Parts: sequence; structure tokens; C-alpha cells
Amino acid sequence: MTAQSLPGRLVKALAGGTALAGGAVLIAIVLMTCASVTGRALSSFGLGPIEGDFEMVEIGIGFAVFAFLPWCHLQRGHATVELLTGRFSTRTNKWIDVVSDLLFLLMAALIAWRLWLGMLDKKSYFETTFILQIQVWQAYAACMVGAVVLTIVSIYQLANSLKRAVE
Repeated sequence: MTAQSLPGRLVKALAGGTALAGGAVLIAIVLMTCASVTGRALSSFGLGPIEGDFEMVEIGIGFAVFAFLPWCHLQRGHATVELLTGRFSTRTNKWIDVVSDLLFLLMAALIAWRLWLGMLDKKSYFETTFILQIQVWQAYAACMVGAVVLTIVSIYQLANSLKRAVE
């Protein structure tokens, strides 16, 4: 599967769209934080901070982190340490990529699964945030979007690594 194939284009669009949504949320968080800090600084003029701003920052940052992970993995943007692999053959390095992509897929699936269970737990207890009374399961659901897309991207990357290794 190449980046120009239909699956490649779909995965790229999915990861890119998720990353753009994460970026939009980060911009909204920055603007909201600026407004809240400004309101706090101008409290003597009758303004004030945005109520529950820190709750919205927590939820938004959590979503943004998960939203950026699929794009990062698709672009192979994660940090790597190549102390020994430079001495290995190209074939060995291709199989190292397969193993690392398999491990990454397992990690992504584990995170998605545990987020799912955490979301169900928070929903069953009707847990809410302190100030805004936002149901906590909704934050988990937002993060689940990125975790599921990360799992899809991980499957795609593993398939590509396997294809390169057996060529």
C-alpha cells in the first residue's frame, strides 16, 4: 500500500483531519486562555476569568495530544535512537521496523481499549467536572477518536513495513 493507493489516501486524510481538529482545539484553548487571563487582569473593571477555564484546558489538551498521534506516526515523527541499527543490514533494519510497528500497534490498541473501558466506567458513575459539570466520559470519548485513528494508522504502517520487509 503506497501513499497514493486508496487505503493510503484514506489513512492520510483520516490522520490529517484528526490532526487539524487537534490544532483547531489548541487554537481555541489559546484564545480562551488569553481571554480568561485578560479578564482576570481586568477584574477591577468588572471583568473576570472564564469560569471553568482549567477544565476546558484539561479536556482540550487531552484531545489534542491524541489527535496529533496518528499524524505523527504516519509521518514517522516519533523519536528514535539508532545507536546500533546503523551497523545492521538493510534487511535487518526492515525487520526491526516490522517488530517496532507491531509493538506500536499493540500499544495503540491497548490504549484505545483502556480508554474505552475508562469511558464506560466514567459514564456508569455519572462523573462530572467540578465547575462546569461536564460529564467526564465525554472527554474520554474525544480522546478515543484519536486513539482509534492511531490504531488504524498503526495497522497501515505495519502492513507497509511488512511489505517492505518481504520484498
